[in-house]
Amino acid sequence: MEEGGHQRGDVSGLSLREAIRAARVEAAEQAGVIVELRDASLVRLSMLNEILDPIFAEVPLEHADLFDRGLMPGETPRLFVDMVAHVTLGRDRRTFRFLQDTRSGRRVLAESINPNDIADAVTRYVARRLIAREQAIATSAPPEPEAPRPLPHHPPAPAHEPPPRRGNGGVFLLGLLAGIAASVAGWLLLQGRY
Repeated sequence: MEEGGHQRGDVSGLSLREAIRAARVEAAEQAGVIVELRDASLVRLSMLNEILDPIFAEVPLEHADLFDRGLMPGETPRLFVDMVAHVTLGRDRRTFRFLQDTRSGRRVLAESINPNDIADAVTRYVARRLIAREQAIATSAPPEPEAPRPLPHHPPAPAHEPPPRRGNGGVFLLGLLAGIAASVAGWLLLQGRY
């Protein structure tokens, strides 16, 4: 005998329509559990985000663009600290995991059930990022300009002498003479045609 009191070879008592309906109910229940877990994760990450508010309020305005904090819902909710670091929850939905994406893969920076421990790890991370940026700015900044040197003192030229000429007067004169010569040569050629 099989389930439902039917023997092999008997016509099944369960129609496809009933089986699909049962599968939909089962999927809805499973989806409801997943949504509840996701909502619980968002609540825990929101709580951590509020703990981090005063820390990010202390970031100097000139470095505020370094961080892009935001809570991202989705299949795996995440609390982003910046473009490469975020906090997510472990499989148990209780453990906070502070992760950083690097060239060599993802690194776990901190892991704890206590949100305050993760907030401390994020604070240390933010401090290291600020110091790294300050050092980068200091090493890439151009050297301080030297103070302007005083110009040597030249006494004014006597009134009867014209001031010395500076510039490209000779080049201008040479160009002017070349233009006149070309004009005269062109005129002479035209005169020879008539």
